[in-house]
Amino acid sequence: MTPFGAKLRQMREARGVTLSEMADALGVSAAYLSALEHGRRPKPTPARLDQICAYFGVIWDEAEALKDLARLSNPRVVIDTAGLSPEATELANRLAQRLRHLSGAEIRALLQRLEG
Repeated sequence: MTPFGAKLRQMREARGVTLSEMADALGVSAAYLSALEHGRRPKPTPARLDQICAYFGVIWDEAEALKDLARLSNPRVVIDTAGLSPEATELANRLAQRLRHLSGAEIRALLQRLEG
């Protein structure tokens, strides 16, 4: 699941809306929304993001936060280290190899380090 997918599900469930109800309102399939929530679809287009924000009545800062989550929610990340140091390439490769084995606490610690 991606950060955007988790937030989308949280918003939908907090409002008591089913996948089918939301899909009907947005003019998409429930399968598409399910795949979006589970990270099996790429991030939504800017137009679809605007549509989702309008559906939930999300504006201003909350809308920007949702759009930021979408930008950080590509389920298939490619890191191009061409032109970077050998250490940067090593870091990218080690992260790719170990990511599935990191605990939630380790992931949060790395995220905090990168954000700080």
